[in-house]
Amino acid sequence: MDFDLAPPAGVGPLRIGMTRHAADTMLDSLRDPSAISESDRPGQHVFRPSGLMISIHCMRDSLLAIELGRPSSRADRVLFRGVDVFALPAREVVRRIGEFTAVQEDPDDGASFIAPDLLLSFWRPFAADDEPEEEQGHYFTSVLLARPGYYDTPAQAAERLQQSS
Repeated sequence: MDFDLAPPAGVGPLRIGMTRHAADTMLDSLRDPSAISESDRPGQHVFRPSGLMISIHCMRDSLLAIELGRPSSRADRVLFRGVDVFALPAREVVRRIGEFTAVQEDPDDGASFIAPDLLLSFWRPFAADDEPEEEQGHYFTSVLLARPGYYDTPAQAAERLQQSS
């Protein structure tokens, strides 16, 4: 199954801003009833048979963010404008997404990148760009989609609010 990242709206049936109840229902709909994982936590995350993890982050009865973890098989793909974010090397993902929007390396963690205008955040445990055998460093391990401002400090949030007024 293909999961298309559509920032800032959401992924598949999961929509940023939907109620917690609706998010729980949609998350449950992404489970494969024939292969339910013992690792599933209703209202938090599910694991599909491919190993793809889909996690929701809610606060104040609203879906704030959706995180997807790299599958172990190609049965599920996570795409942004045709770019398979888990199948391509991390640097290639950054280059290709950089054709659509700015992508910045986290100054505190060279293994993480963020597209701030879309709020797509890409993570891997460490950077091993030239070592395909080091899958956890060569490929991204997770991607988070949220509304711009998700990572804002209180001062940044106040400034963002003032700019939108």
